[in-house]
Amino acid sequence: MLTLLAAFQPGAADPRLGSWTLVSAQSSLDPPNRLSIAPLPGGMHIVMSGETHLDFTASSNGHDSPAPGNLGFNQIKLHRINKRQAEVQEKKDGNLVATVREKLSNDGNELTTTTATVGSADKITVWTRSAGAKVTSDLFSGEWTQDMSKTRMRQGLTLKIDADGTAGVRFLGDFSYTARFDGKQYDLKNSRNDTVTLELVDPHTVDAIYRRDNQVTQKDRWLVSADGQQMTLSTAGTLETGQRITEKLLFKKQ
Repeated sequence: MLTLLAAFQPGAADPRLGSWTLVSAQSSLDPPNRLSIAPLPGGMHIVMSGETHLDFTASSNGHDSPAPGNLGFNQIKLHRINKRQAEVQEKKDGNLVATVREKLSNDGNELTTTTATVGSADKITVWTRSAGAKVTSDLFSGEWTQDMSKTRMRQGLTLKIDADGTAGVRFLGDFSYTARFDGKQYDLKNSRNDTVTLELVDPHTVDAIYRRDNQVTQKDRWLVSADGQQMTLSTAGTLETGQRITEKLLFKKQ
């Protein structure tokens, strides 16, 4: 069932794009309880979070795509049956281990998957839509000004975030970087830290992890409101002096 969110084909926008919340699962595993499906050029960015966390991209070229981080399979092959149905083949080193059938309800708000494996009863998982499709880089893009009435750190910060054309962002504040939401480390400029890693939690939430000398020094969570006009930064980190800091800042889109 871990590939249920990856079924897509080139062409018209896939109706499964968006955010989903687990309703029920007939499974011996502890499944993730949230999933996000966001489009990328030539593919999709898939994030599942909860007891299990997966974050990977999949190609829309109709061939096997790598799916790292899974114990039972490491490749997926996708087939769009029609607008509301799809089939996903889970493979381990080229060998088929499970077939996942997905069916979207007529109103587009419920996604049911049936996972078939040899020698086991079918497993059914049901998800309900929690938000429509969002492109994370577009959601966070814009100029943001700190709301001075909502924080004790009166720095008057101004941020500029632009989509970079490759499903990533260009960030400009008191330091700068260009990074994608792929869990890889990207270099920082004018910062006490060396690198940043961006991870998509859901279409409105991004985690940023900063490192210095290969050690994690700061963790930020960016949360954009449903209307896209406010962004909350929750940060926790360690200064070079060893002092621990935690803070929450509110920004408004200009």
